Amino acid sequence: MLIQIFRNRILFILALLLSSIVVLNGQVLNPVKWTFESFDLGNDEYELVYKASMEKDWTVYSQFTSDDGPVPTYIEYENLNGATLVGKSTEEGNRKEGIDKLFEVNVIKFLDDKPFVIRQKIKQADPSKKVQGYLSFMACDKTKCLPPKDIDFEFDLSVSGAQSMQSAPTSNGSLEIGSVSGIAQNDEKEMANTDIGNISFDSKSASSKKMKSPVKWFFSVEDAGNEHVNLIYRAEIDDAWNVYSQFTSDDGPVPTYIEYEELNGNALVGESIEKGHKKEGPDPLFDNVNVIKFLGDEDFIITQKVKKGEGLIKGYLTYMTCDASHCKMPTDVNFQFDPNKMTARERTNEESLEGMDMTQNVSDASSFTGMGMNLQGNVLDQAIPTIQTSYKEPLANCGTQIRSADGSYWSIFLGGFIGGLLAILLPCIFPMIPITVSFFTKDTKSKGWVNGLVYALSIIAIFVSIGLAVTAALGPEALNQLSTNWIANVVFFLIFIAFAISFFGYFEITLPSSWSTRSDQMADKGGYLGTFFMAATLAIVSFSCTGPIIGTALVQVASSGNYMGPFMIMLGFSVALAIPFGLFAAFPAWLNSLPRSGSWMNSVKVVLGFLELALALKFLSVADMTSNWGVLKYELFMGLWVIIFAAMTAYLFGYIKFPHDSPLKKLGTTRKVFAFLSLAWTLYMASGFMIDKDINSYSIPKAVSGITPPASYNFFLTQNELDPTILAKYPSYTKCANDINCFKDYYDGIAYANEVNKPVLLDFTGYGCVNCRKTEDYIWKDPGVKKTLNDDYVLVSLYVDDRKKLKDVLVAKMSGTKLRNVGNKWADFQIVNFEQNSQPLYVPMTTDQRVISAPRGYEEGVENYQKFLDCGLAAFKEL
Repeated sequence: MLIQIFRNRILFILALLLSSIVVLNGQVLNPVKWTFESFDLGNDEYELVYKASMEKDWTVYSQFTSDDGPVPTYIEYENLNGATLVGKSTEEGNRKEGIDKLFEVNVIKFLDDKPFVIRQKIKQADPSKKVQGYLSFMACDKTKCLPPKDIDFEFDLSVSGAQSMQSAPTSNGSLEIGSVSGIAQNDEKEMANTDIGNISFDSKSASSKKMKSPVKWFFSVEDAGNEHVNLIYRAEIDDAWNVYSQFTSDDGPVPTYIEYEELNGNALVGESIEKGHKKEGPDPLFDNVNVIKFLGDEDFIITQKVKKGEGLIKGYLTYMTCDASHCKMPTDVNFQFDPNKMTARERTNEESLEGMDMTQNVSDASSFTGMGMNLQGNVLDQAIPTIQTSYKEPLANCGTQIRSADGSYWSIFLGGFIGGLLAILLPCIFPMIPITVSFFTKDTKSKGWVNGLVYALSIIAIFVSIGLAVTAALGPEALNQLSTNWIANVVFFLIFIAFAISFFGYFEITLPSSWSTRSDQMADKGGYLGTFFMAATLAIVSFSCTGPIIGTALVQVASSGNYMGPFMIMLGFSVALAIPFGLFAAFPAWLNSLPRSGSWMNSVKVVLGFLELALALKFLSVADMTSNWGVLKYELFMGLWVIIFAAMTAYLFGYIKFPHDSPLKKLGTTRKVFAFLSLAWTLYMASGFMIDKDINSYSIPKAVSGITPPASYNFFLTQNELDPTILAKYPSYTKCANDINCFKDYYDGIAYANEVNKPVLLDFTGYGCVNCRKTEDYIWKDPGVKKTLNDDYVLVSLYVDDRKKLKDVLVAKMSGTKLRNVGNKWADFQIVNFEQNSQPLYVPMTTDQRVISAPRGYEEGVENYQKFLDCGLAAFKEL
């Protein structure tokens, strides 16, 4: 099977946030309710039943779905108290398996019209002993997913029947997670709370549960002699995943980082050393910034030499893990080493909070106060009342309607239809039309019309069968894997080169002659079956012309990951190919209007050969960016395209000849028209080297946007410089996507907005957020949108995965989580004030920190985004 590398379109899961509630549009989303039951089956056996009721349009994922996409439902038995599981659990409900549009991978999920039920048998001799654990699940609707959520459970086997546990927000907005109380057991177990200042949170909260992660860290100590030891940090990484080096640039992914909070007399000696399967090069997930990463086929090991002291070494390790299509949220792992006892272990979050003085003054407290942020010692309250109030009742109505995805199947059908029309013009097909139709019309007109119709339908059946065979052979998973797999794309590149050479006339791609002989013999039997085999004979003998077109079409749709693509492309192709045979059989007089066969048909083949060469580069480009080769960057790609189309222009003007070309005495009018069109297209491609000085980037021709490499993936260009006067006053002032001026600190942005009297566009984003990049690449790049953002708004981009350390470790008042870095702070800011934790989130605001209109998430389309900005701007001016 091909190496599994999934596309760059998957939900960015905020797995580190303590709160497992998401609030959208001002309403807490809790679309799944779980209930728990146990039943005595006799012979010391019991059945545990987990039942989920989903609200309309919401789904929950199976325990057995692949974890390459959504988070599977998972049951962790923390305390069985002597019980043993009997067999595997079973699942019931409206089960659906197939490609999920949100994740673009094959998934198993359960729909909302029936409860999702999990049953697990256990054996327990003593029913007085309770079974305890937690269930983790993820819920999605058609447009979004909620972060994975943990539900604690406790089964009292001595009482048969319903037992339940739910977590809910308390009246003051904090998250309260109680322990299980069975309905038959009418007492509530007292929570084990940890009190830190005025913060209270459950020591068994969802944040302390370990979600299934592709990376596991292990810590150990080894003797290095002469009162020295080596601290060993070892990561076991799942296949297809990677972890980034400590020494990679922080312009892209978050580097692995080790923070020693307590050394207690121990001393670090030199820099740490890294070992593993190291790979360095541009990473397509991060705009092809050069990165250093370690792949999952070997353990990633960090070794730090230490001179021994008397006490323990405590701290935390931060890392980020990605596969070929998406990244997980940067994660902290707390550790503790004892160099004297030669032991090491991972510390819990609760242990890492022990001993913190929550009343001490924070060194950079002044940067948090004065504009709504309330800092009491190390406890940070980011609630801003004006935001919270106006978020629920915005000052204006600038809502936008989410556009549904366009009819991609029909666009695929249309592409196949155009391919079929081109195939008709080739020398293997075009001369067959009058011959075949004349054969049908030898009989009566009505019978000829019927034979022509059967012939046309037979062509459709034959080619559609090819599409179905490809779909069945590859399956949805394999089709999805083709999109970014470098091996597949290199193979496609070579196939397209072979197709081009075939069209140029240097060799022909044919099927075995015995196939056409056998088919021709069957056609001689007459009747409708004979007509079908006449169509089969046409398909076989014309393969030297249709084969490259069919191959091109199938490769294009297969590499897009569209499951039904091969079927739809072949349907369109065959309908176009069949139409002339059916029409001319019904109206044979039309044959007189057909152009004569001639050398022009070979010219069509050669032109298609040039197009095959151009498309081949697209697949090589995907392989280049996926594998971080850094070879086929934008300038080289566009240069080769200009050369290919310039050569096609020269051919059409008669300056280049190929083996099957007839002597060209003079250029016909039609050929001149296509020659000049080709010249215009070549010049249009050359315009891709023009530089947009406003963003200091190449201007990609719109017609080929998405085919070429990103303009940012280039050899020569650098970004424009910042205004030094603004930068001196506001340190977070910088350049965001498309060279747009922005601030990466909320308070800097608000202060500057007051200074220039402009509204703020608050942009909650993330370096690993796929939909954020799509907005920046396809919407913000629009000249109108870019001008509005630069001239009329103050853009404030807050990265919730920014790992830059805060000067002091803070504790969020609402959730009780430690805020160690800038990303933690902005993630908490978003939840507290906007009751959401999904990105992107775009919020237009006034200079006095009021929400102008309802926030907007990711939606396709430049027009609606521009209307959203214009409406907010107009409302600001009215205010």
